[in-house]
Parts: sequence; structure tokens; C-alpha cells
Amino acid sequence: MSRLYLIRHGKPAAVWGEADEDPGLDAAGRAQAEAARDYLMSLPQAERPSRVFSSPLRRCRETAAPTAAALGVEVEIEPFVGEIPTPKALSAEERPAWLRGVFQGRWKEVEGDLDYDAWRGEVVKALQAKGGAAVFSHYVAINAVISHLECDERVLVFRPDHASISTLDSDGERLTLVERGREASTQVL
Repeated sequence: MSRLYLIRHGKPAAVWGEADEDPGLDAAGRAQAEAARDYLMSLPQAERPSRVFSSPLRRCRETAAPTAAALGVEVEIEPFVGEIPTPKALSAEERPAWLRGVFQGRWKEVEGDLDYDAWRGEVVKALQAKGGAAVFSHYVAINAVISHLECDERVLVFRPDHASISTLDSDGERLTLVERGREASTQVL
């Protein structure tokens, strides 16, 4: 078994529906990225990540950067830990309402262009071989993993705070949840 850390990105400079569709971090988010790095670097050598993966989106890449720099590695982009794909027919303005509906349901009930329960499985599969890594991802993708590992069909099972670090173990084929990260005190909805 090897450790895997699943980290939600730090606080972005913009939120859903605002002008920037791929915002970076604000000052609080940058501090959260540094705190995540400090935590990961404080771990015993045997538990410390040796690789860093990130969603393609800027807020995740910026959260991952301090950890990658401290480890002396490059951030590797992993598309499967990105945001949940929005149906093509929806505009950016319609995405927040669609997501609120998604959060109320179960994976097999999510309406859109693809099988979202299968997407959840792809997120988990992408992480199975990433033991020994820190993986910087998003609220819904983290819920995809946690709900799968807890055999819970609900989309929203966990409210990870910004820069929350959930700990998993991987044997290369299976993931096991060791500990959920810090939950947000406010709702994303």
C-alpha cells in the first residue's frame, strides 16, 4: 500500500458564473496552497508524496505548484480529476443551477451528455495507480471518489473545504479511504 493525498484546490479569485471561467487563486487561496505544502512536507519521508498531479484548471495547478516546487518535481496534469463535465447544451450562466440539481441527486440520475456514474468510476480509476502522490482536484471530483469508496450513490457526501486534504491508500488496483479532509463550514450550494 502507498499513500495518496486528494486535495481540493485553494480559494479561487472568482466563483461560478463570474467573468473568469478559469480563475486562479486569491490571496487566501495562495496561503492555503502554502499550508497544504507545509503539511505534506511535514509528513514522515515514507508517507510524503513523491509526485504531484493536478486538474488542468488554473486554481488546481496554482494550488499544486508550491508542493511540486518543494518536492523538486513538475506538476503532472490529470484530466480525469478535473471538474465534472457540463452538458454541452448549457451555458456558463446555466452551470450553477445544473450543479445545484446534481448535488441533490444520485450519480445514476445526473442528466447530461455522458454517463456520470461511469465518469465517477473513471475518476477513481485514474487515482488507483497514483499511490505516493498528491492529487489536486475539485469539490465534485472529490465527492465522486469518496462516494465510490463509501458505496454511497449520492453525489454530495462530503463538503471538502478549500485545500482540504483527504488521505487514501492505494495498492495499485484499489483505493481505500484512510481519512476525510477538513469539511467546509459553509455550503457550496
